[in-house]
Amino acid sequence: MRTWGTLTAVCLGTFMLLLDVTIVVVALPDMAASLHASLGDLQWVVDGYALALAALLLGVGAAADVLGRRRVHVAGVAVFAVASLLCGLASGPGTLVAARALQGLGAAAMFATTLPLLGSVYQGRQRSAALGVWGAVSGGAAAVGPVLGGLLTEGPGWRWIFFVNLPVSVLEVWLTLRVVPESRGARGMSVDWAGTAAFAVFAGGATYAVVRAGEDGWTAAATLTAFAAAALALVVFVLVERRVAHPLLDLSLLRRPAFAGVMVGSFAFNGVAFGGVPYLSLWMQTLLGLSPVRGGLTLLPMTVVSMLVAVLVGRLLHGVPAWLTVGGGLLLIAAGTLCQAVLDAGSGWTALVPGFVLVGAGTGFVVPTVSGAALAAVPPERAGMAGGAVNTVRQLGYALGVAVFGTVLTSRMTGALPGGAAHALAGGGAGALRGGFPEHTLRGAFASGLNGALVVAGLTGMAAGVLVLLLVRRGRPAPRNPSGAHRQQAVPVHR
Repeated sequence: MRTWGTLTAVCLGTFMLLLDVTIVVVALPDMAASLHASLGDLQWVVDGYALALAALLLGVGAAADVLGRRRVHVAGVAVFAVASLLCGLASGPGTLVAARALQGLGAAAMFATTLPLLGSVYQGRQRSAALGVWGAVSGGAAAVGPVLGGLLTEGPGWRWIFFVNLPVSVLEVWLTLRVVPESRGARGMSVDWAGTAAFAVFAGGATYAVVRAGEDGWTAAATLTAFAAAALALVVFVLVERRVAHPLLDLSLLRRPAFAGVMVGSFAFNGVAFGGVPYLSLWMQTLLGLSPVRGGLTLLPMTVVSMLVAVLVGRLLHGVPAWLTVGGGLLLIAAGTLCQAVLDAGSGWTALVPGFVLVGAGTGFVVPTVSGAALAAVPPERAGMAGGAVNTVRQLGYALGVAVFGTVLTSRMTGALPGGAAHALAGGGAGALRGGFPEHTLRGAFASGLNGALVVAGLTGMAAGVLVLLLVRRGRPAPRNPSGAHRQQAVPVHR
């Protein structure tokens, strides 16, 4: 390639922000012990980041088109660095959750500008090569996250999973200012701040409602109020998007079966494949006694298989219809989660390996093809909007998956333990409960809760896979330019 500067800068930022989605998973037990955090606190440590990233991605991307993508990217890195420092210095769970949400804001500014920055610099073969490297780095971040998180947690301590971002952020700002040219979107664009705010309230309210349901019950006043607020915000979002000049999401696209199917599949994918991983990590460390490093290494069968399959899909299955790769991948993921739902009091982590392999294989089919499926389902001028929408619903699906599976986990545990003990056990408090309950009871209760969450995940993935097979197959892709211009739209340069 003629120059690697922009690609290096963009990939460095992408690696860092995606690393922070998974790096905290193996550190949750140590966080709980250090900060006296509850299950709800731990859920928000994971969800605060994912929700902020999902809720603000489209709005910040639109702002970058107006203000300048490099400028917004650098500002995002600065916010991310400050938030990482606050995360590492947090003295309580509330402070940590707030800092994680701020970190998600910075990550949204970084993520929303990565592909447009690449698209403004690289064309033709260079663009294809840049996208290939960027995709490999994105997948590598998910694979490295749990292992690196385990090494840092077991070594200098869990706070260093955030401190390590500081020197990387300094390098990222320096490199971006030095080698990445500024670019903007089309003239006359405006930012849909009302739609951004309404979507953020909807996403946050829905997730909060599910978390509260796990703690207080589905009919509790706080739960019902949060659900009502989320529903009202969704109505406001729809009304705003129908009237604003430059919407975050053109709702008419949802009338296209193929695009609707891809959105359903994207939403389900991250939640089904990864929403239960935080609880599996808690189980392996607090009940099975695995160290943070070993807990991270247990996820390697899933991550390694996903990367290998993704490479094979890219090389051998070019031209295979997206309804088959995305829908079939979701069905594989569903089968993998159902295979894991066989745990009992005597199970070890090896019982998860066959399911991890299937989930990894399904992920390898979905990740390389889902964005392209979204772009093929819309007109070329909506490519940027479609790409942003897919990334948004993926992160939202992950946040809601973590919340839903945590609620299912604790509700299943209450059959064997009192409600307070069930929440303590799910939140990593097995050590404090061992004096009052037999080890066999604790392990059996946690295994039962995990089985329930995994079954819900599997059934959700199965339903989503079937919908993708039906809807995306029904839809017709946007017309392709024989000269190859269609391929140029694969990078969402504009919203």
